[in-house]
Amino acid sequence: MLGLFPGIASCSGPPTPDPSRGSSAPAQTGSARQPSDPPAPSTPGTGTPAASSSAAARPLGWGPQQRDADAAAKAVAAMSPEERAGQVLMPFYTGLNHNAHAAVIERLHLAGSIIMGDNVPGTPDGKVDTAAMHSVTGRLQAAARAGGRSWPGLIGVDQEGGVVARLRAPLTEWPAPMSYGAAGSGPLAADAGRAMASELAALGFNTNFAPTTDVTMGPADPTIGARSMSGNAKQASGFGVAFSQGMLASGLLPAAKHFPGHGSVSVDSHAGLPVQGASLAQLRAKDLLPFQAAIDAGLPMVMVGHIAVPALEPGVPASVSKPAYAELRRMGFDGVAVTDALNMGAIRKQFPHDSAAPLALAAGADLLLMPSNVESAHAAIMRALNSGTLPPERLAEAAQRVVTMMIWRGRAGAKPGTDPGSGAEMSHKVSQAAITVLSGPCDGRIVPASVRVTGGSAQDRSRFAASARNAGIGIGEGPLVSLIGSGGAPAKPGTADVAVALDAPWLLAGSRAPAKIAVYGRSQGAFDALAAVLAGHAKAPGKLPVAVGSQPPGTGCG
Repeated sequence: MLGLFPGIASCSGPPTPDPSRGSSAPAQTGSARQPSDPPAPSTPGTGTPAASSSAAARPLGWGPQQRDADAAAKAVAAMSPEERAGQVLMPFYTGLNHNAHAAVIERLHLAGSIIMGDNVPGTPDGKVDTAAMHSVTGRLQAAARAGGRSWPGLIGVDQEGGVVARLRAPLTEWPAPMSYGAAGSGPLAADAGRAMASELAALGFNTNFAPTTDVTMGPADPTIGARSMSGNAKQASGFGVAFSQGMLASGLLPAAKHFPGHGSVSVDSHAGLPVQGASLAQLRAKDLLPFQAAIDAGLPMVMVGHIAVPALEPGVPASVSKPAYAELRRMGFDGVAVTDALNMGAIRKQFPHDSAAPLALAAGADLLLMPSNVESAHAAIMRALNSGTLPPERLAEAAQRVVTMMIWRGRAGAKPGTDPGSGAEMSHKVSQAAITVLSGPCDGRIVPASVRVTGGSAQDRSRFAASARNAGIGIGEGPLVSLIGSGGAPAKPGTADVAVALDAPWLLAGSRAPAKIAVYGRSQGAFDALAAVLAGHAKAPGKLPVAVGSQPPGTGCG
């Protein structure tokens, strides 16, 4: 799940949230023009669409048009089996030897590549070397287009915001996605998706494996947590679609993840195989709703997670389960089904030596993300083709979907993007809208002119101190502000005057602090929003998108 460990990917009309809290951005329907679709071609000298353009421009319901599918079918028909096998593989690599990886992409005719944290070139002061990063994506893009391919390769990254972000400063740092559920505004989520994607586009990316549309079940969810936008399925649906449409508007392909839902299982698929024990009816009433919303909105990709669903196929991860893909297609999805990272524990332990690659294809996957070794995965696909366990028409179908999507993206043209850090104001705006007071005053000062601070990381405390000073709050004496971050222990009763959850808010459940505040982020903007509320300069408009102990969703001053 394009997620939390180096070299391992994250998991990594829709229903809308409560109208009283703002609505999600209007969803694209299957017949609507996608945000980045270019105009239909015109007959030279007339200014009117060519006679055949009507059928060619027929939308397919997930972004591309019939002309894209036709062009892809012709291209894939001309490919060798080895080339088709390459077009369904999206690998990772380790370190900074980009040229060696580019050579592998060319030799195996791979779809493109994902960039992980250890592939990001840095400056001496620890920031992203953006010029070098742009050069890397350009080199990998050239490799993906080698051999005369006219469509762009997939150059992807895992940039959700919060704890999952491969590219740090000087790019904008975003709060956790749960901020969108707390803020309750679909247009805000769309604007954030647009701003985040625009910075990525400027560096040469065209794919972002986000958003996480899983519905979190709360404290028993060890993997998704604040990566989820909400514990309410309708809110997760609406905000997930809005964020995705914002990304599309800036030229990046989104991927709704992790079908059939990773937020209500208690095992992390990075390490082992989660089992989703809900019935199919229960899944359709909750966990599958955000994916149905994504499909109804015409989004191009859905990521299938490594989650066993006994109601579909006992003991088999959805990513290699034919009934799981059948359910996804039953829901109306005609786009690219991409697996979660195939180097995760849930897959490696059960299917060693990249044996999952042909199994996932045979089950219904179109794009295989991050096999442990792309060379062995490619060889496994070829062996399965030669033995007859992978039907050639299934491989051709998968390759055609991937190529259709990329011809569509190439036809739309690359967006110019914006400078690194250009989304900082929008990131701050998200945190200002999300900050939630669970207990304590809704108006006026919460703390006096000086406070003590504890908890969090050294960076958290430093950022808090900087924001506090700017808000007129000194550090050194006074009430105790306790910062509680991801992975930290839940708040202890009676140990703080102000308890602040920086990530998932349920860590506040055990606190008896007079003031309890959730900020859903650790960016400087999140701390600025916190300091403004503590000093009484701003109100906290956010509402809980999940239950925290006995406090129900919707709790807050907003």
